[in-house]
Amino acid sequence: MRIAIAGIVHETNTYVRDQTQIGDFKILRGEQMLKLCGTQTQSGGAIDTCIALGITPVPILQSFAQPSGKVSAEAYSTMKSELLERLAQEMPVEGVFLDLHGAGSVDGCLDLEADLAEDVRRLVGEAIPITAAFDLHGNVTQRMADALNGVFACYEYPHIDMHERAGDAVRLICDMIEHDYRPSVIVETVPMLMPTTTTFEGAGKALRDQVRQVELDDPQVINVSMFHGFPYADVPHVGCHIVVTSRAGEDHARALAKKVGLELWAQRESFRALSLSAEEAVQAAQAAAKRPVVINETSDNCGGGTPGDGTHLLRAMLEANLDNACFGFIVDPKVANQAHQAGVGSSIHVELGGKYDDLHGEPLQLDVYVKALHDGRCVMQGLAKGARINYGKLARLQVEGMDIVVGSERSQTFDPEPFLAVGIEVSSKDYVALKSSNHFRAGFEAIAGTIITADPPGLTTHHIEIFEKTLCTQPLWPQDEHASYA
Repeated sequence: MRIAIAGIVHETNTYVRDQTQIGDFKILRGEQMLKLCGTQTQSGGAIDTCIALGITPVPILQSFAQPSGKVSAEAYSTMKSELLERLAQEMPVEGVFLDLHGAGSVDGCLDLEADLAEDVRRLVGEAIPITAAFDLHGNVTQRMADALNGVFACYEYPHIDMHERAGDAVRLICDMIEHDYRPSVIVETVPMLMPTTTTFEGAGKALRDQVRQVELDDPQVINVSMFHGFPYADVPHVGCHIVVTSRAGEDHARALAKKVGLELWAQRESFRALSLSAEEAVQAAQAAAKRPVVINETSDNCGGGTPGDGTHLLRAMLEANLDNACFGFIVDPKVANQAHQAGVGSSIHVELGGKYDDLHGEPLQLDVYVKALHDGRCVMQGLAKGARINYGKLARLQVEGMDIVVGSERSQTFDPEPFLAVGIEVSSKDYVALKSSNHFRAGFEAIAGTIITADPPGLTTHHIEIFEKTLCTQPLWPQDEHASYA
């Protein structure tokens, strides 16, 4: 048996001003994808599962870019055309696994996943099983589901189970072939916007457990996927979504999806996020009894499309004269290059951060000491464990009691590796600040004595009600307190 593995992965923040171009994507072609074997990624999980089952994985094309603005029409057309051409060359195949996100938008095509899935379906025909794995922050549609035979969103945020859900998707293909059936896939949309909510604790964990129980209690259910949705998108299908893949037909899947949707709606108030300004977060950190205190700046999370060069939290930490503190990292390739040119041991003046826009803060004028430098090539140890990542040139700058790590490539901080690369052991610090909403928990929760979330102005703020929705035709909670769902 041969199963094709392919995908285009992008989380699109439509409020970002710049479009995402072809050069922003990292593209793996054919056997290059085999380097993902053994990594806790969606394509890696699919390949590993194929090998474990004695199936031949047929790697086609996998494309990924950091969350950012709409994908340009030219970039998407180029990637999709190549994916389809490579898939056509490898046919016949017995099944197709798609590595997707769920919140992809293209200039002129606001539902990337539906468009791609439909074209793959047209190419391989109705008889070939197609399943897909997703990020739970997808804004998904029935149109997309109609082109697929199985939908598997990760259960966890941080997404520590991406590889496992991809494995489930591959096993479903095998089961469909062995027992000659096709599941029903139904999407139920709940008109609410959910702030970034971890499943490691609180309301997110409770919801995850409820959804898992629904799945486990019914032998006819293959999967129940709870999509938190992606609120930083102005698309007609924005919201929260429940997707049920069932052996028992559309009515069965629709009834279960509606049941979960009503449970989510009844709990909506529990998902209101507590937002602390940068100054309030620093004050809370100073008062915390358990160290180290990890302060995550959720509103400037590159993992949601922000520039990563915001200065609100770092400025508040400097003004509070925090000692034995570190910040890692702020994205500023100009300052990173300046430090690399000056060399370790140099004292330089820098204009740090605040270069993308005014929303995320003004530049910081600092006299700093260059303590350490690194090329930025790391291996992820928390989320997507085993995957390689390149933060670009890293520089460790010191000012007063603060270590500041500066990176060159946009990314959130997933784990302590960017700190370790420049010689910082975070467990020895009193205060550790970083830019991320929740993925950092996979790498820092075991280290942190206390976790505090800072939410100054930014494109991924928890104040999701401020993002105008011009394309959605129905009222959305909490933007509209009178929004209804029945």
